[in-house]
Amino acid sequence: MEPLPIISFSDVLCVWAYFAELRLAAVRRAFGDKVAFQHRFCPVFGDVPGKIAAGWARKGGYEGLADHVHHTARAFPELSLHPDIWRKIRPASSLAPHIFLKAVEIAESEGACAPGAFERGLIAVREGFFAHGLDIARRGVLFEIARGLGLDTAPVQALLDDGRAHAALSADYKEAETLGVKGSPTLLLNEGRQKLFGNVGYRIIEANILELLREPNPDQASWC
Repeated sequence: MEPLPIISFSDVLCVWAYFAELRLAAVRRAFGDKVAFQHRFCPVFGDVPGKIAAGWARKGGYEGLADHVHHTARAFPELSLHPDIWRKIRPASSLAPHIFLKAVEIAESEGACAPGAFERGLIAVREGFFAHGLDIARRGVLFEIARGLGLDTAPVQALLDDGRAHAALSADYKEAETLGVKGSPTLLLNEGRQKLFGNVGYRIIEANILELLREPNPDQASWC
């Protein structure tokens, strides 16, 4: 049987996507090669100053967002949260890390990076901001993270230079729009028929996966 595809949309600056890594890791442990994640990006934090002005101006601005994020993180003691995120460390946009990671993804698909480079890079970039307080909107920071993972950055740079990484990111954003993805994180299963958005518990994700593995025929109605 082919692995069950799970399309995972997220924004690397979204704290709920950071928390969701715990559940995705649990899915990998429980189902192994029975599932295959396909990662996509959506631009929730594409314009951070604009987002703060529109949504947080009356709630304390960056400080209000920081308070909210740190308060929410109390429910997830397994994960570290750097005290300076959104207070002193304020990436201007998630587009830069998204484009960088699409370059890593393409390089991996072409054999220029080792298998698993993209997923390791995605986790490392997300942790770079949330756990280590790095400004992941800066290209130099992203390349330093890549080198720390032992990645060859030359093919990544080439894909940034020739625009293919930008095209791949544009395709992700277009796909998110077409599929009606409203935010980060969003999991799509069963060819988009089952959509799990936001802070969804592991047991709900597990139930959807188990039902699809039980009856993989897309024409068969799911009980989930």
